[in-house]
Amino acid sequence: MTAPARPPSTRHAPAGAGVELLFLRDEDMRQAQDLLMLACRSFTAIIDDALHAYGLGHAHYRIMQAVALQPGMAVGALLDTLGITKQSMSRALGELLSMDLVRQETAAGDRRRRELHLTARGSEIENHLFSLQREVLLRVYRNAGGKAVDGFRRVMHGLIDESDAPGVSTGALHPPDRSSK
Repeated sequence: MTAPARPPSTRHAPAGAGVELLFLRDEDMRQAQDLLMLACRSFTAIIDDALHAYGLGHAHYRIMQAVALQPGMAVGALLDTLGITKQSMSRALGELLSMDLVRQETAAGDRRRRELHLTARGSEIENHLFSLQREVLLRVYRNAGGKAVDGFRRVMHGLIDESDAPGVSTGALHPPDRSSK
């Protein structure tokens, strides 16, 4: 007598760099959540010493990143992009302005609109902080391979697209050319 046939597995065997899942369990989702949290913590920690040396915090750097990616960004658009309270942004932005790392200009077409730009020193600091994280990204991307990088980008774009946050778009910001830095 033969043994009864087993039901088909809900999981595929490992394929290439990852595992194709037909069914995602809570453990898989918890692991993804945990990995995102730990990756964010590790990635932001890369610049902690440099931020401290400059007398800056992560909120300052997030503002500088957004302004570097979109020079001339209005203060209101910055609020939407960062998804923080006006009070939180006001404190950090005020410090960046007083440290002469960001400058505020009145828009030519609308005198009520205030546009933000990095100063030369602000750009220098932002580029240095970016270069620290860039080195880690380059190493990790090279180790993971092209398909994994493409999958990572699709996942991150998907998370952003699922967001209800105003001003958040996967195509809204155009990064500056930093290839020579």
